[in-house]
Amino acid sequence: MTTFEYKGYDASGRPQGGLIEAADLKDARKRLAAQGLLPEILHAAGGTAFRRAARAGTFPADIRTMFYRELAALLGSGVALVPALDVILQAPELDRARPRLAAVRDSVREGRPLSAAMAGVSAQVTPFEQAVMEVGERTGGMNEALDRLAAFLEEQEKLREKLMTALLYPCVVVSLAVVIGGLVLVFMLPMVQRLFEETDLKLPLLTQIMLVGGRTLGAVLLLLAAAVAGGGAWFRRRLRADEALRIRADRRLFSVPLLGGGWRNLASLRFVRVLGLLLERGVGLIEGVPMAGRASGSAWLADCARRETEAMGQGKPLVEVIRGIRPLHPSLAAWVQAGEAGGNLTGLLDNAAQRFQQSWDKLASRGMMLLEIGLTLGIGLFVTLIALAVLLPVLQMNKGIMP
Repeated sequence: MTTFEYKGYDASGRPQGGLIEAADLKDARKRLAAQGLLPEILHAAGGTAFRRAARAGTFPADIRTMFYRELAALLGSGVALVPALDVILQAPELDRARPRLAAVRDSVREGRPLSAAMAGVSAQVTPFEQAVMEVGERTGGMNEALDRLAAFLEEQEKLREKLMTALLYPCVVVSLAVVIGGLVLVFMLPMVQRLFEETDLKLPLLTQIMLVGGRTLGAVLLLLAAAVAGGGAWFRRRLRADEALRIRADRRLFSVPLLGGGWRNLASLRFVRVLGLLLERGVGLIEGVPMAGRASGSAWLADCARRETEAMGQGKPLVEVIRGIRPLHPSLAAWVQAGEAGGNLTGLLDNAAQRFQQSWDKLASRGMMLLEIGLTLGIGLFVTLIALAVLLPVLQMNKGIMP
């Protein structure tokens, strides 16, 4: 049976939509007709057209987290994967994601692993999520893997909400200042210019500059936005098609001040989380290190992990392998060395992950604080220039009128 998504009308002409299971398209139309529904649009939830639209659409992190959490609970209770997906499809809180989840269920029925099915319905499913699900599939502990994945995503979502809340007030102030400043540039300063022309007085230099900026700002911003959007789309296509370019771009990202440090912490955190989970489930290091590298989301780290794993097969110790993976945080090698010496590598990796999580949270909070300060200073400078552009002509006019 295949899941079909439909939109149409009932006998009274009211719009209807939803999902229906049927053997094929013809059978789906028959089933809808038996329910008194006339479909206007009918297609397989996992079809090619749907997959293109779904991957381009949104699959929010909070919905994915809820899905992982509920699926982990069902699998932990002994429910098989496909029946568990059937149960989740009935959950009202996942209504927005139902077509995507139906496509996931159909893919799993056809024999695809859950990780591949999830990646096929949305580009927002990260390599880290795919890797954690692959760990569950390889080790037979899918419920534990999904539970840890949900916990990690919840931590990231809490941090994101905290940062967005902190930025809300500055963004509102910036928006109001830009609107008011734009109105002054477009309407008030031209009026001042006409008044000065009538009185044969010369405008101050700052006011002249602001007038020219007001006339050209809109066109410049539109051209800049179009250039950024077009260049960004072209660069993303190049990145997807060229692995070497992906590695070079990712390597440069690590060298960017502040941003590079945050990316190093996040990539190391993902690497350690997945490697610890793999070792707990009995996966060997030669298999686990490359999988953890792919889970990091960093193309450079994944490439280094693959190269160093080849050296591990020739007898290179794990500590030297970790040191050889240059994108990883420098302190990780010490954690690994202590874990191997004490016979508690997985425990030390878990401790390292907690430290990296704390460091990532601090770096993200510090970055948002600096951004908030930068926005405040920038908008203060903008408002000051606007105020001076208006006040200087008034002062000059007073001096010209007074004897």
